[in-house]
Amino acid sequence: MEWITAENVIAVGTALVGVLVTLAVVWIDRFSPQRKRLGFRVQLNTPLHREGNQASEVMTVREGEVNGIATPSDGSTLVLLRIENDRELDISSEDYGSAAEPHGLKINFGDRVEVQGVVATVPAGWDSVRDDLARAPRLGRRGSAVLVPKTALERGQYFKLLVQLSGGVSDGDVEIVGSLQGGSIRRNRSTTPDEKPPRFSPTARNVTVVLTACVVALAAIIIREQTPPPIGCARGALALTGSTAFAPALREAARQYEKDCEGSTVTVDVHGSTAGIRELAQAGPGKKAVIAFSDGRKPGGFPELRENMVAVSLFTLVVNDGIPVDDLTLDQVRRVYRGEIRNWGQLVPGLDRPVLLVSRDANSGTRQVFQRRVLDRNEPANSSQDCRTSDDPESKVVRCELDSTEQVLATVAELPGALGYSELRATEGRKGLHRVAVDGRRPLVDELGESGYPYRETEYAYTWGLPPADSPASSFLTYLRSGRGQDVIRAHGHLPCATPKGLVVCGEG
Repeated sequence: MEWITAENVIAVGTALVGVLVTLAVVWIDRFSPQRKRLGFRVQLNTPLHREGNQASEVMTVREGEVNGIATPSDGSTLVLLRIENDRELDISSEDYGSAAEPHGLKINFGDRVEVQGVVATVPAGWDSVRDDLARAPRLGRRGSAVLVPKTALERGQYFKLLVQLSGGVSDGDVEIVGSLQGGSIRRNRSTTPDEKPPRFSPTARNVTVVLTACVVALAAIIIREQTPPPIGCARGALALTGSTAFAPALREAARQYEKDCEGSTVTVDVHGSTAGIRELAQAGPGKKAVIAFSDGRKPGGFPELRENMVAVSLFTLVVNDGIPVDDLTLDQVRRVYRGEIRNWGQLVPGLDRPVLLVSRDANSGTRQVFQRRVLDRNEPANSSQDCRTSDDPESKVVRCELDSTEQVLATVAELPGALGYSELRATEGRKGLHRVAVDGRRPLVDELGESGYPYRETEYAYTWGLPPADSPASSFLTYLRSGRGQDVIRAHGHLPCATPKGLVVCGEG
């Protein structure tokens, strides 16, 4: 498939990673089973001395200054602990295990120190936390440990313990003994009063990093896709000739190709499918690079020309707006061109208007497709020079021939009763005329291969033999089959053959 390239696979994979990471984080944060967690951290650990001691970098406490803290002796230490509920689920007093019965927690400070005093502080408004700490068995001490009651903590609630020790202790020696049903107890990172809280949580930070990497990767792929020229660009001049119906797409593709391939020059000079085939045959295998585009296969007698299927083109019948007909059967169209229906009144009762046929010259691929796909025979002979009156008294129809699609459309829009044909896209926005369906089927690219609309044809590109791989002709044909070339073909109302659907329709001939 055309879209399966290394760049596209990487782009899609990167986008999926970003989406999956986001969904996973949302699921974990919102829907995955949450565990209760009690965290603790050491926020202060400093030695104490009596006032008047000359030691530096110590905290001085007067006797009775802090209720529950004894008069400090040399070597005493003050430790401030924060006990917190740091998850989404509330912790109740029944969640505490039996490790420190009848208390909920036992805080050990090592075997080399003794707890001399402990007090608890609770933020204002959290009366239930303060009541739990005061309820029996109350907050107390035993040797080198502090015993903490079973305290219920809602999400985000905490309390602090100010503990006086007989000697120094490291932060790592402080540990909590206890357990939570359906949860855990863990040490949190301690923060100092001057430390700013992180801007992002760890989860938010990780998601931001992953998504940023995905965006950068996608941007790099897009830039790479737009910057380098397509693979296989060839320098040199190339001439495109042939089909006037396919000319608008060719002109746009030529402009894009010259932008993408520096040093290349592509000229478009079209005079009809048959004329283009003859021009290519006359050029021969010389130095001039020529590609001839034809509505349908080339006529016989040019065995040296090699064909390449490019696209499927749609054509349409057009009629002057003065004729209230927007659908003709295939049989009615053929009867008109055989001269059996010469007045529109034979199809529209009460209307008296002669049928005027406006056609293309013999070099036109649009005309050849019309004869082959719709009439199933050649058009009648040219019988009019002005497209209004017949110059041949024996002719059954008034029919003129013009050199271009533009002339056909302008004449049909001008002459009441005129009927002609054209490449589909050329009729868009035209005033004075409208398209005509055939057997109720209208020319729609999306319905190609399904509706059975008859007036369509495969566009062929012809080269003199097989062009070298590094030649301008080979490079341009590859460009038409690539993504950007296909976009141009689609934009002009054609179906590229180098697509899954195009391969089927083009293969039908």
